[in-house]
Amino acid sequence: MSVRNQSSEPSEDGGAPHALEAVGNHRAGFACFVGRPNAGKSTLTNALVGQKVAITANQPQTTRHTVRGIVHRPDAQLILVDTPGLHKPRTLLGERLNDIVRTTWAEVDVIGFCLPANEKLGPGDRFIAKELASIKKTPKIAIVTKTDLVDSKTLAEQLIAIDQLGRELGFEWAEIVPVSAVGDSQVGLLADLIVPLLPEGPALYPEGDLTDEPEQVMIAELIREAALEGVRDELPHSIAVVVEEMLPREDRPADKPLLDIHAFVYIERPSQKGIIIGPKGKRLKDVGIKSRKQIEALLGTPVYLDLHVKVAKDWQRDPRQLRKLGF
Repeated sequence: MSVRNQSSEPSEDGGAPHALEAVGNHRAGFACFVGRPNAGKSTLTNALVGQKVAITANQPQTTRHTVRGIVHRPDAQLILVDTPGLHKPRTLLGERLNDIVRTTWAEVDVIGFCLPANEKLGPGDRFIAKELASIKKTPKIAIVTKTDLVDSKTLAEQLIAIDQLGRELGFEWAEIVPVSAVGDSQVGLLADLIVPLLPEGPALYPEGDLTDEPEQVMIAELIREAALEGVRDELPHSIAVVVEEMLPREDRPADKPLLDIHAFVYIERPSQKGIIIGPKGKRLKDVGIKSRKQIEALLGTPVYLDLHVKVAKDWQRDPRQLRKLGF
């Protein structure tokens, strides 16, 4: 079993460990993080990019769009594809999210399978690993996430179990890497190990680009993230957000710009409207304040955010509504 732990690999001269030497030829390619819902894929993507490009929340099915985070290095450009968690679908939306995952797997150069250190392997992990076993040519890295939440004994047991899982299904992991995105432990090492598995070639995106996700989609996701935090128990999957309009405020001086953003928060039933809005509109106001700060940090400009709640009846099961909401 090849487990990568930076502290166990001193340099040849006996000094402190160092990153892999830069390869002679530049590499560029795509890596995909997969795993069951809430395995830490989005948090890891953000840690590698160094900025928030994927939304996170403590509940499954947070990610709905395939977000590409771009990591620029002197020797390589690593494009990270963050997918929804593969799961047993109960709605048409769930089926479409699973289709996104499988399509992505077929197109990337490296697959990283995220498995939380603080949860024993379960049926969901084995289901995904079995699907990965059918993909013969693409290198697969096991990424043990959330290592800051466990002691060394628990981590060692998880590493052994993951190694055995691959053997049972007839394949060997290219690497097994324990990381903590929150504690910034071995995140850089993970990038070092992915890069040699990418094809040689020039950069695919301009220097400075961190994602190819359209701004309006990213803004909608930031609003949805803020909305999810307040209604985690009541409406885990019923919220969608669409940014209808983004326009610079007219008649503003050049040194004091203001961007007007008008967005709709969609829910599935009229009874959910009160949950989102909250008593005297307090919850929706809190969503607006929190997401506006994130949007202003993303865009680097002051924002006026206008939020409204609309009902789109049973949108997760309605093909027409799904298309309208961008799925």
